[in-house]
Amino acid sequence: MSYETLEIAMDGPVRNVRLNRPDVRNAFNGVVVDELTKAFKEADEDDSTRAVLLSGNGKSFSAGADLAWMKEQAGLPHAENAAGADYMARMFLAIARCKKPVVARVHGHALGGGSGLTAAADVAICTEGCLFGLTEVKLGIVPAVISPFVLQKIGAGRARTLFLTGERFDGREAQRIGLVHRAVAEDQLDEAVKATVKELLSAGPAAVASAKELIRSVADLSLEDAIPVTSKWIADLRATDEAKEGFTAFLEKRKPGWMS
Repeated sequence: MSYETLEIAMDGPVRNVRLNRPDVRNAFNGVVVDELTKAFKEADEDDSTRAVLLSGNGKSFSAGADLAWMKEQAGLPHAENAAGADYMARMFLAIARCKKPVVARVHGHALGGGSGLTAAADVAICTEGCLFGLTEVKLGIVPAVISPFVLQKIGAGRARTLFLTGERFDGREAQRIGLVHRAVAEDQLDEAVKATVKELLSAGPAAVASAKELIRSVADLSLEDAIPVTSKWIADLRATDEAKEGFTAFLEKRKPGWMS
């Protein structure tokens, strides 16, 4: 499908999803929400896509929600306002639940919802000078929709400060608190992203999807409750054709079929 606010391009097995509203630092409105949701559904359903690279054109990754659009939403009847918020939340969910690994290339600004997009990705690589912030309280609101995704990355303890103060922080701090996987110098960003994508493509595609599901299934279980789940998980998985190919390729000292 064609997109108004995104650029979609395939680079071999990597699907590039680029926010394309550089004049407003890739702030998202209703059209962006709709198109990102569809883009990630499309990635999920495309067998040729092995990984998704989420980025932003221009000087910033994303400055979060478009304030003019947010003000417009606030003026709607409560039921419509709530429905719009629910739809936006499901955009972040579509990114987080994508069966393909999602890498975020983050630069410039990643404020409010931009921090939420960062948190929704599986792996985020940013520049050291990138500016993050859960800045919603500065506007008299809270980061409600993105909170589940951010909390999974940084935990409630750090969120207590950042949600309440709305303070901005740089890429180095984002790495320290776990919002991003790595912060690098600006001239090293593309190389770091490329290296991460290369690692993902070296892994079995079904195994990567299973690993994402495993984390969600096991994270909140006690050690005792996890044992029957994880035992069945590995038993089922190692009997698959992909696992058998992986074992055989390793023993034969060759690359597995998914890397050919």
